[in-house]
Amino acid sequence: MKKLFIFLGIALAIAACTDNFEEMNINKKQATEVPAATLLSNAQRNLVDALTTPNVNSGIFRLLAQQWTETTYTEESNYDFATRNIPQFFWHSLYRDVLRDLKESKDIIAADESFTDPALQKNQLAIVEIMEVYTWTVLVDTYGDIPYFEALDYKNVAPKYDDDAAIYADLFTRLDNALASLDTAGSGSFTPGADLYYNGDVAQWIKFGNSLKLKMGMTIADVDPAKAQAAVTAAAPNVFTSNADNATLDYQETTPNTNPVWVNLVQSGRDDFVPANTLVDRMNELKDPRRAAYFTEFGGAGQYKGGVYGASNNFANFSHVSDAIQAPGYDATILSYSDVEFYLAEAAARGFISDDAASHYNAAITASMEEWGIPEAQVKTYLAQPSVAYNPGGDFRQQIGLQKWIALYNRGFEAWTEYRRLDYPQLVAPSTAEFDVVPTRFPYPANESQLNSSNYTTAASAMGGDLATVKVFWDVN
Repeated sequence: MKKLFIFLGIALAIAACTDNFEEMNINKKQATEVPAATLLSNAQRNLVDALTTPNVNSGIFRLLAQQWTETTYTEESNYDFATRNIPQFFWHSLYRDVLRDLKESKDIIAADESFTDPALQKNQLAIVEIMEVYTWTVLVDTYGDIPYFEALDYKNVAPKYDDDAAIYADLFTRLDNALASLDTAGSGSFTPGADLYYNGDVAQWIKFGNSLKLKMGMTIADVDPAKAQAAVTAAAPNVFTSNADNATLDYQETTPNTNPVWVNLVQSGRDDFVPANTLVDRMNELKDPRRAAYFTEFGGAGQYKGGVYGASNNFANFSHVSDAIQAPGYDATILSYSDVEFYLAEAAARGFISDDAASHYNAAITASMEEWGIPEAQVKTYLAQPSVAYNPGGDFRQQIGLQKWIALYNRGFEAWTEYRRLDYPQLVAPSTAEFDVVPTRFPYPANESQLNSSNYTTAASAMGGDLATVKVFWDVN
């Protein structure tokens, strides 16, 4: 009888387990539903990572802007995009890791019936939309024509490519609609921990959105001055007004949320990069006080030496990237007050606004100096130099282009973009490079020609060839 009870007990236990058999296949540590706020956070982090990393598999923008150069392996400084399939890594980072998360976040917010405050829901949707607009501009500015209207639909594995100018036109509309939806009188937006840039501050997102509109307007200034002026005049009253407005991600001192520069230069234990002579020499000529913040000294106190751009350089023989920039918790910025002031200076020089170009130019340089901790007295000395002081009768492209390129150190993508747009400073491709000019776009990912061949071929033809020397629509000079 005792054995019978034991047998029945085992049988009942087995039956109980069998009733809940499906639960055994559920990984309770892996979420099947992700909150919209978490998707926003992930997208914000991935966007900054993609723009900040110096990893040669995707983040070669500091090299294209000739602010850094390489030591032993110089393929990327000589514009070899193919060996590491750089365009594909960057493409996937933005489409898969940023835009797809943002779309999913927006879909969840829109479908959420638990909102009791319509203004809160609208604010969240508008912020995600503004993030999408920013990310789309990065893709267009990098490749030109891209999948846009049919993109991000997992059911469509072969989306058509859209004209880059048409995409920008739609992005202006989307941005205007998002800005009109933001309501500072509502109940806020995302919780502070979810929004990694502004902690859910709607007023800051209004400033960011308008600063982005200013940026987009100035980006198309050469190809569509009328539309550019309209965008600039509409945005200018509501843009950033100090460095406190900067769109910045604060990295952490401990992994996995560390500065990608630290990851690739320190954690990796590699000595692959040094500051390029193109930048260091020019800053030496101008006695720029930011040198101590940008580089380590070489050859004595107050002396700095850059590696020859595109050549093989011995790491020990040149200045290095400063310790501060390589710190694990060093932050990263995607849009700054200095940027805004440079755009306003240019807008004034072009006659888009009636402001004084010199005042905005000085404010832009001053803002950059403040970001890097330069004392006020040194800022004034720098601005007073004849080689720095703004000349209203001079070439605004040359004056603003050079100073903006210097200010955008450690923001390689923007430095490369502004070089292409303003054509200053006049960078020269190394004699050993794949092309005889500095690249003006990324070629399309290699797998696009295989997985989306018909649309790829059409897009490449429309662009004038899938070449790194072809220009995006706004680059007409």
